[in-house]
Amino acid sequence: MKHKKLFTTLFLLGSILFAVKAQHPIRLEQAVDLTLKNSKQLQLHQAKTEEAYAALREAEERKLPNASATASYLRLSSASVDLKIKSNNSGGGTTSPPPSISQAMYGLINASLPIYAGGRINHGIESARLLAEATKLDVADQKEKIVQTTVEAYVNLCKARAAIRLVQENLNDAKQRVTDLSNLEKNGLLARNDLMKAELQQTNTEYTLVDAENNWHIANVNMNIMMGLPDSTVLSPDTSQLSQQINLKSIEDYLQSARNGRHDIAGLDLRKKAAEIGVKSVEAEKYPAVQLTGGYAALNIPKFVSVTNALNLGLGISYNIASLWKLKSKLDQANAHVHQMAATEAILDDNIKFQINKTYFNVLSAQKKVEVYTKAIDQASENYRIVHNKFNNNLATTTEILDADVALLQSRLAQTFMRADALLAYYQLLQTAGVDLQDFLKTNSK
Repeated sequence: MKHKKLFTTLFLLGSILFAVKAQHPIRLEQAVDLTLKNSKQLQLHQAKTEEAYAALREAEERKLPNASATASYLRLSSASVDLKIKSNNSGGGTTSPPPSISQAMYGLINASLPIYAGGRINHGIESARLLAEATKLDVADQKEKIVQTTVEAYVNLCKARAAIRLVQENLNDAKQRVTDLSNLEKNGLLARNDLMKAELQQTNTEYTLVDAENNWHIANVNMNIMMGLPDSTVLSPDTSQLSQQINLKSIEDYLQSARNGRHDIAGLDLRKKAAEIGVKSVEAEKYPAVQLTGGYAALNIPKFVSVTNALNLGLGISYNIASLWKLKSKLDQANAHVHQMAATEAILDDNIKFQINKTYFNVLSAQKKVEVYTKAIDQASENYRIVHNKFNNNLATTTEILDADVALLQSRLAQTFMRADALLAYYQLLQTAGVDLQDFLKTNSK
């Protein structure tokens, strides 16, 4: 008995300290804003977007001229020089010996401007642009997933808080019941066994509250991590948001909304177009490449020759002959990639149809269960009232009043949790249908 009283005292002290600790009020739309601001997954996808746009700039730069400069100084050792030109000396004098060359210097500047490459450059730019836009849509899609995860965490936080409130109220009633029954037992109006049943229920309720507190702490820490707040921050969610009105449209409306608003569908469509351009880019390898070339050369070999202002301008044509027998395999690969994108698109469309139907009927089911549990609360409340009156008039046993109390608590918890689950299913339906949840939350919070 002493251990029980010590446990109860410590538990109450812990609950009081937890209750008086400064709390941080937070609404759902605020939680979403903070999570998006501190999301590491979103930062990773944004970095991938920056990489994709850098690849686009690289593709565009292929239109610009290429230029290179080379300069060299050579030190020669006993170079033999044999001039393969006829001498202009017509006399009989001796010819001068060849010069002794020990060093040479030269410099080259070359530039080329692509004029025609069979469309490979333009196709590469267009493909990179489509992939960059698809990556940008990936960020938007990831954002929606993060928002949905935040909504789920927030709803769990509200459920944990509501559970604590309901169990605490039930515990207060249980304590008062034990006090009343204890007075009856002292006056010989109640059997000791009946008092022990009430005390046992109070203890069980205390254990239930411990579990509820533990669930709350876990949900609180998880929410803090997501929002980038210190782990010790005690959040105070707005549980009234769980009572938001749910206005369902038809399944066809949500399907149409998904086709028009889902970022993953739009991103996949862009990737499919990029794959089709990839086929054209491979086909462009059948054509030669034409470049405008130009350059400048300078050469100085002391005691022998000096060349300056050697400018050149020309037209260069190159053709990869191996493309005649290597191109087919590349084309097969490119076409196979297009077919993969088309199949993936069809699979995604089927998955979206299933997801929307599933979440839609989950919402309907949850709404019906809320109605059932609401009736159950009314029935459990009326049952408890009747049994309580009978108990006060010695017409009901302690077991009956305790069972009626447990049934009422279970109905209240079930109705609260199901109301939260209904709202969560509704948000999942909106996210599946391509609705911007962040904007939706801000609009409906006003």
